[in-house]
Amino acid sequence: MLRRLEAQPFEVLVIGGGATGLGIAVDAASRGYRTALFEAHDFAKGTSSRSTKLVHGGVRYLEQLNFSLVTEALRERGLLYKNAPHLVGHLGFVVPRYKWWEGPFYGIGLKLYDALAGKQNLAPSRRLDRAATIAAIPNIELEGLIGGTIYHDAQFDDARMAVALARTADDHGAVVLNGMEVTALIKTGRDSGQTCGVVARDAETGTHHQVLAKVVINATGVFTDGVRRLDEPGAAPLVSPSQGVHLVFDASFLPGPNAIMVPHTDDGRVLFVIPWHGRVLVGTTDTPLTEASLEPRAQPQEVDFILRNAGRYMARDPSRADVRSVFAGLRPLIRSDGIDTKTVSREHAVHVSNSGLVTIVGGKWTTYRKMAEDVLSDAILVGGLDARPCTTEQLVLHGWMRRDDPGLPADPALRVYGADAAHVVALARENPAWSAPLHARLPYRGVHVVFAVRHELARTLEDVLSRRTRALLLDARASLEMAPGVAALMAAELGRDAAWQRAQVASYEALAKGYLLDA
Repeated sequence: MLRRLEAQPFEVLVIGGGATGLGIAVDAASRGYRTALFEAHDFAKGTSSRSTKLVHGGVRYLEQLNFSLVTEALRERGLLYKNAPHLVGHLGFVVPRYKWWEGPFYGIGLKLYDALAGKQNLAPSRRLDRAATIAAIPNIELEGLIGGTIYHDAQFDDARMAVALARTADDHGAVVLNGMEVTALIKTGRDSGQTCGVVARDAETGTHHQVLAKVVINATGVFTDGVRRLDEPGAAPLVSPSQGVHLVFDASFLPGPNAIMVPHTDDGRVLFVIPWHGRVLVGTTDTPLTEASLEPRAQPQEVDFILRNAGRYMARDPSRADVRSVFAGLRPLIRSDGIDTKTVSREHAVHVSNSGLVTIVGGKWTTYRKMAEDVLSDAILVGGLDARPCTTEQLVLHGWMRRDDPGLPADPALRVYGADAAHVVALARENPAWSAPLHARLPYRGVHVVFAVRHELARTLEDVLSRRTRALLLDARASLEMAPGVAALMAAELGRDAAWQRAQVASYEALAKGYLLDA
C-alpha cells in the first residue's frame, strides 16, 4: 500500500476508515477514480466496530413517523443481504406481549415495517401465542406473558464487514492505509485556497507523507469536527456524540436462534437481546456526551440500566458477574441543540466548506452504501471529476459466496471470511500448530492470526484481538489470557522482536481491562 501511495496525484482522498469512509472508497474505486483512504488508527477502530450488530430499518423510527428513513434503510438492508451473504444473516426478533393492547399495537406497526420493505422483506411478521413465544425465546419472563409478535431483520459482524470493505476497495485498485493520521490539509494558496491534499503521518515510522488529490472527503464520524478545524479553525460543530453501551453474556441467557426486542425501556428507547457469535449481546443506551473519545467507557448507570431493563423480560436475570465483556460506542449524530439524542434521526448530511473539503455526517451502518453514493455526488462536482455512475447496488463484497453454497462455512468464526475461508484453513498445511485453539472459551486458532497479518493489514495485537477476530468483545478476560500467544504469532509474521511483543501485550492489557466490568 505504501508503494502504491507513490502513484500520485489521486482523484479522491478519504479521511476515516470506518463504515462511511470505507464505503466511499469502495464506491469511488469501483467507478474507476484513483482513490486513497487514510485511517489514523485501524479500520473500524471506533464507532464502526461497536454497533448493535444489526442491519435494519430501525423499528423505533416508525414511532417517530420517519417513514422515508425506514424505507431507505430497509432497501439498503436488502442490498447488503444480497451483496454480503457471508457477513449478513437473517434474524427473528420477538416482541413479547404482557398487555392485551400490545398485540394489535405492535402487530400493525410491524406489518407496516414489512410493507415498507416491499420485495426485499426477509419474512413476514406474525403473532405468536404464549406457547409459541416461549418456544421462540425460552428464557422469556413467564409471569403475565400473553404471547408475542415476531418480525425479521438482519445482523452482521461490523468489524469483519469493515475488513471486507477495505479488501473490496483494494480489489478495485484503491490505496487503503491504517495507521495514517491526517495532520494537516494542503491548499492551493494560503488559508483561502482550495483543499487539494493532506499531510499524513505514518504511526509506525513517524514518516510524513504529502498526498495530493482533486477532492478530499472527511468521513471521520464523531471526530468530524476535529478534521473540519484543520480547514477552518473556527468551524461550528456539526456532530453531537451519543454513547451506546452493550453487555455480552454467555449463550445460556438466550437459548435458541431468535432475539428479543424490548419496545420500551425506562428512557423510551428500544432494547435488544441478540444471539451473536455464540454469545448474547444486550443493548443499548443513549447517553449524550460533550466530547468524543477513542476508547469510551461504560458508565455505571448505563450498565445498571441494561441489567434492569433486560431482567424484566428474562426469566433468568443477568447480573454484573455474568458479563463477559462490556463495550461502548459513540454515535455521530447530526448536531441538534436542545433535542434529546434518542429522538434525533440517524439521517446523514453532506457539508462542503469554502475550501472544498467535503464532509459527511450522521448515518448508520445499514445505510453506509447510500451515504457513500450521496457524498460522491457532491465530491465529483467539487473535484471536477468526470461523472461516472454508481455501481455499488450490484457490487458484491470481497469474500462473496452464494448463501446456499455448500462451501460457505456454518462455523461463524470461518463464515465471515466467505470465499477466503478455504485459504484461512489451508494455512494449517504450512504449520499444523496453527490449527490449535488459542483459548478454550473462544473459537479462534492460529490460522486466523496469520491470515489477519498477511492479508488484512493487521499491524497490532489489538487489531487482531478486537477486530480481525472478535475475542475482546466475546470474552475480554479470555482475550487477555491468549494475548501473549497471539503476539508471538504476529511477531514471527512481522519480523518483530521480544521487546515488541512485550510492548504490544502491555498496551493491550491496558485497553482490555476497560472491557471488564470489574475493572
